[in-house]
Formats: sequence, structure tokens, C-alpha cells
Amino acid sequence: MRVLPLHVANKIAAGEVVERPASVVKELVENALDAGAKRVAVSVTQGGRKLVAVQDDGCGMTRDDAVLSLERQATSKIRDVSDIEEIDTLGFRGEAIPSIASVSRFSLTTRRAADDEGTFIQVNAGTVAEVRAAGCPAGTLVEVRDLFCNVPARRKFLRAYATEESHVRHVFTVHAIAHPSVGFSLTVDGREVYRLPPASTAADRIRDLFGEDYLERALALPPPAVHGVAVSGYVERPNLSTPTRRDQYVFVNGRPATAPTIAYALREAYPRRVGDSRPSAVLFIELPPNQVDVNVHPTKREVRFRDNAAVKDAIIAAITAAFNTPPTAPDCPRQPSTAPGCPRRPSTALDGPRQLPTAPDCPRQLPTALDGPRQLPTAPDCPRLPSTALDGPRQLPTAPDCPRLPSTALDNAAPPVAAPTPLEFAMEPESSQSRPWRWFKVLAQSASGYLLIETDSGIVTINPHAARERIAYERLLAADRQTPSQPLLSPETVQLPPVDAARRRAALPTVEAMGFQIEEFGRDTFKVDAVPQLASGLAPGDILATIARDLADGGGRRSGARWREEAIAKSVARSFAGASIALTTDGATRLVEELCSCRMPYVCPRGKPVMIFTSTRELDRKFDRV
Repeated sequence: MRVLPLHVANKIAAGEVVERPASVVKELVENALDAGAKRVAVSVTQGGRKLVAVQDDGCGMTRDDAVLSLERQATSKIRDVSDIEEIDTLGFRGEAIPSIASVSRFSLTTRRAADDEGTFIQVNAGTVAEVRAAGCPAGTLVEVRDLFCNVPARRKFLRAYATEESHVRHVFTVHAIAHPSVGFSLTVDGREVYRLPPASTAADRIRDLFGEDYLERALALPPPAVHGVAVSGYVERPNLSTPTRRDQYVFVNGRPATAPTIAYALREAYPRRVGDSRPSAVLFIELPPNQVDVNVHPTKREVRFRDNAAVKDAIIAAITAAFNTPPTAPDCPRQPSTAPGCPRRPSTALDGPRQLPTAPDCPRQLPTALDGPRQLPTAPDCPRLPSTALDGPRQLPTAPDCPRLPSTALDNAAPPVAAPTPLEFAMEPESSQSRPWRWFKVLAQSASGYLLIETDSGIVTINPHAARERIAYERLLAADRQTPSQPLLSPETVQLPPVDAARRRAALPTVEAMGFQIEEFGRDTFKVDAVPQLASGLAPGDILATIARDLADGGGRRSGARWREEAIAKSVARSFAGASIALTTDGATRLVEELCSCRMPYVCPRGKPVMIFTSTRELDRKFDRV
């Protein structure tokens, strides 16, 4: 056994810290931020292979500190072992500069604002070649040329220029998001790609990087802390789910990092998605420095929390609150009615958005989408004539004091005395807080069954089958009321395979608590006397068979009464997928109203999207109206 030579040890250390040019950008940018820089300029050439340069306007260094920075474990961030327990800087090990200098042609130019002259240091593959005085602005400029020039084995494993450049852009992006008050610029092969001015909020920086559409499609997380852990940022709306992996930017005390607890909390808080997909998210997690260990990964990519449960609960609480927070769109103008005795005219497809009535003189009872048909109100003094979807408003022959009432594409030919059902409404205060819009208007139903509605911020396409599944699922799981039962006209017997019968028998109390009345009727046979009222139109045999299959799918991995309730509710909801969904205007309106009252209206219990949102801004861009 022998001690490795210093130059060999430096190359090994460089392999841990410097993986590729993007690693150099990360370390140098973090040093600049720790130095209190207000502006950071990054420049790369040939994906960073030929040149990586980072210039800042931070505090700079004296000549002695600049020379000392080339020594391993030389740092101004910590002084004692106890300081490791409360690290609040991005760097602290003192390994980045010597590791980078050992595998490149490295130069450092630095000056403190109070000094008359700066210092220039040239290092070639770990050997100091020159140290001299230099004239330079306050701050530090580090230039790294010919990375891995003395380690050809490492250099040949670098990817194409475009690939390495993409990694550099990612590192630049995460640090720009984490520090919005700092101005950043990125130049690639002599071309300026980003110039980000200092921003007052994280939202401004996200808008500068990703555009206005990102914020329109995201939900803001509320800032209040849980268990001393503050979680803020943005998460993707669930109805934008796609079967692709998306970027997640996670910052712990300003440090780009992640942890298994964070990934687990995101999976638990977010509704289940189809395929291998995850939501796009920007999360800022703040907690006392002594509650997080940042020294568990060579590149500080992962962190460890002292109280994983507190962090998990805080993330889940923040995302859940975001899903349940009403939108904050600006108020729309309200069009007053000119005829108190007649119904207010619904707006047409060509009208601009308006605030819908919420005053006490316009009460409206919120019906359920799964209830039977209801009697429509009549207005004999306000007749209407049916029109086509492309017709403009038509002049009614009588009742000059009544507004015109154009019909929509969902209206069937109706008697002249039938008053139209209003197609837009303001969310009732007693409805769920998860309402996704301030108002909506049903436009049409396609031949394939999809509903098209207009909202305050764009157009939404709804799958009625998935909507009915979500409504049924949440009503079955409602904890504040007993699920009503619907007795069958004649009891129905259902025979299940022995294994399915045993699983259903074990879950009998949970099944009965959810509105079923079932008793055993011989071996592996059950007699069904009643079903949940909302499932009264479905075949009891199909429902029980679906429940047995769902219990079989998850019973070996999960247990507990709550899970069985969710599985049974999901099974009943899934039975609605094949149900008839022919909708009238009134039925479509009631379906959307009931969907808006759900806690999670964006996806069905199986993780499939209920709705797809297209913002007005996106429509304008596609039609070249911007």
C-alpha cells in the first residue's frame, strides 16, 4: 500500500466533481453566487469543450486568497466541524477550483472593489504557470479551456457538442430560477442565447425563461409553512397530463437538489397519471439549514432531511392547497339584465367574456350530474326560435322587453314556450373550492361525445365518460355523508369465482358501508338487494365483478380499510365508462357543474385526463392573432 501522488489524486477528485463541461459551469456559477454577485455571465464554446468562462461582479479575492484557492480543501465557507451542520452556502468543500484546474488550461482574474489592482493566475493541467498583477473590474473571471486536455480517456466519453450544450443550458436554467434577483446571461459559440435582467419574483424569472404560457398552465403553490418547512413554486395542472417525462426543478434553500422524499411526495400529492409521466414543477423548499444535510453526494446533487415526514407533509399540503385554490383571473365585466321579469340572455360564441351573476337575487340550486332529468323552467313571455350553430342572434317576434335568447349547438328543436337553460354560471360559494374556472359556457358536443366549453381563460374539451367516473368516485368517498342506497325491484343473485368471492367476502363491511346491501346466498353466490343510488342504472353483477378484480390487482401490495374504500369506489366509477352519455344542453351543464364541485376534477380515478385545456393565448398564437 502506498500514498498516491498529488497529481493522480487531483485527477481522481476531478472525476468526482467534474463530469462534463456543465459541471464546470455549475461549480463556477455557485462560487459566483456565494461571492454575492448581482450579475453572472456564462460563455461556452463547442459545448464547453474548448471554453467555459464565468464572469461575476462579486466580492473578488486578494492575491493571497486567489493563490490559496488552488489548494485542495481551501475554503472560506466553514471553519469548524460544527459549521457543517448549518451550511447556507452553495459551495463549502474547497474542491471545485483545484479539481477543474488539474484537468484543463485554467485562468483566474480577480479583484476586490477596495483594491487598486487585481490578480491573474494561469494554471496548466494542475501546474501553476503564472501569477501576476492585472488590471480588471471588480469581481472574478474564470476561463477554463481544453477541458480534460490531459485526461484523453475522459475526453472521449464526452458527447456531441449539442448534447453538452444542452447540459450547460440546463445548469444555467436551474441557477437562474433559484436566484431571480441576480442577472444572468448565456453566450454559446459567440451568440447570446439568454440575457435575464434581475427579477423581483420567481414568477418573473420563470416567465423570462419559459414564457407566459408556462405560468398560464401552472398552479401557484401557497407560501404558508407546515412544520417549519415552507414550500412555494408552481406545478403543472393535472389536466395537461401527457405520457412523457417533464422537467422538475427542485430547490432546497436555494440549492438545486432533490431527495427521495421529494419525489415520493410529488407522486403522492399529484393525481395518478397514465404511463411513465410526471408533472412539470418548480418547487422552492425552505427550512432551517440545520434540518438538511447537503454533504451526502459528491456533486451535492442530493440532500438528506432530518425530518423526512415534515418535508413530505409540507409538499403534499402545498400541492393539495394549490389544487383547491380558486383561480385569480381578473374580474370580467358584468352585463346587467334589462328585463327583471325575464331570464338574462346567455352570451353567444361571438360575445366577449363577462362576469356571471352571483348576487342573492339570482339563486341557483346546484344539481348533480348523476340525478335524473329535471323540469325546465318556462317563460311564456320570452319565446325563442331555435337557431343553428353558425347563425347569429335572431330577432324574436314578440316581447320587446325581453332579451334575445339564441340557442346553442346542443339545443334540440324545442317548443316556442320553452325557456332556454342558462349555459354559463358563476361558481356557487357552497361548491367545492377546487373549481377550475370562474365561469363557463357549454358550446357544443361533438359527434364522438366530447363536450366543448368556453371558460374565462380559454377552451376546455371534456370527456363525459371520465367526468362521470370522477363524480361517482368522489361522491362514494365523501366522508361527511352516508352513501344512499337504491333498493332493486327484485333481488339479483351474482356468482363469482371462488377467489373473487373470497376477496369480496373479506371486504363485505366496506362494500355495505358504501351503499350496497348484499348477503351470501350459497357457496360463492351473493344476493344483491340494493346498490348505491348513483349506480342504480348499472348491472350489479358487473359492478361486483369489477370490485373483485380491482381488489385482486392491489390486495397483495396494499391493505387497510381506506384502500378498500378507494378500490371499491374506483370500481363503481369505472362501471360508468360504458354507460350511455347522450347529453342535452341541460344535462351537459349539470355534468360540468358537478365536475367543478369535485376535489380533483382534472383526471378520472384511473389517471386519465377528464379535460384538456387550451388557453386563449395559445389559440391566438396558433391563429397568428398575437
